[in-house]
Amino acid sequence: MGLFERYLSLWVALCIVAGIALGHLLPGPFRAIATAEVARVNLPVAVLIWLMIVPMLLKIDLGALAQVKEHWRGIGVTLFINWAVKPFSMALLGTLFVGHLFAPLLPQDQVPSYIAGLILLAAAPCTAMVFVWSNLCEGEPHYTLSQVALNDLIMVFAFAPIVGLLLGVASIAVPWGTLLLSVLLYIVIPVLAAQLLRRSLLATGGEPALKRVLGRIQPVSLLALLTTLVLLFGFQGDQILAQPMVILLLAVPILIQVYFNAGLAYWLSRRFGVAWCVAAPAALIGASNFFELAVAAAISLFGLGSGAALATVVGVLVEVPVMLSVVKIVKATKPWYEG
Repeated sequence: MGLFERYLSLWVALCIVAGIALGHLLPGPFRAIATAEVARVNLPVAVLIWLMIVPMLLKIDLGALAQVKEHWRGIGVTLFINWAVKPFSMALLGTLFVGHLFAPLLPQDQVPSYIAGLILLAAAPCTAMVFVWSNLCEGEPHYTLSQVALNDLIMVFAFAPIVGLLLGVASIAVPWGTLLLSVLLYIVIPVLAAQLLRRSLLATGGEPALKRVLGRIQPVSLLALLTTLVLLFGFQGDQILAQPMVILLLAVPILIQVYFNAGLAYWLSRRFGVAWCVAAPAALIGASNFFELAVAAAISLFGLGSGAALATVVGVLVEVPVMLSVVKIVKATKPWYEG
């Protein structure tokens, strides 16, 4: 990792501070950007999310799905955590902490929206930053690639029904058209675009051409992430300054969720005899979230200034430092695991 990537947590923190300060000092420009919407999808944020997603999707070879059989135990553990545990456990944690324990400390009119944002965050397993986490913990690359490709495929069909089910249980009306449009915009189209570009590069210049392009556009992805953080926290700046306690309270169920899912995936992997080089990324994939999609869906469904959007942004806030701590834990426990 380069110097910039190594200190990503620091840049994230600085962009959050910058976004809050700029949103407070320059409310006019941020309001103008916030109103640049089509079908409740913010266009500047949509462009930035595309810039984040496409470079990372270029690394995915959908043909790697054929290698799933080589790591079927690890794949099974991660699929179980991602689709049968994580969305439902977050709905439970969100209802418990935000809906009950912390409810007296939160704006009452935003409580259902906060819970919805937490559910959106948990319903989308990470497909991008997982490559970073897996690389840091020396995970098996073919397993990681296979699992990410499989999650992308499943997410196209499962994200909207799971979110709709859980938000319906929470008595929140779901505009299915908008939710499905979000999946189309932030998963289907970027995956297809990235695969077409990938095939073109491989056909004309092979792996060296793909690596050159990835090297050139990777900084664009990180800059898009940081710019998105400035915008999102700028949109929410006044709310954050007025209610910093809300950020801390929303972080509690997210932190519990991450460590619970990572620990469960790691323990199940050991129980089923999965090699550590697969179990380590399995824990990380099981715990992390596709926060670009969660933010986009929250903005599309509930608006930029909603509690749902704020809850997903809090997920972005804790994602990098918390996942780095999970990397450290799985590496430190390798002797125990293999013993």
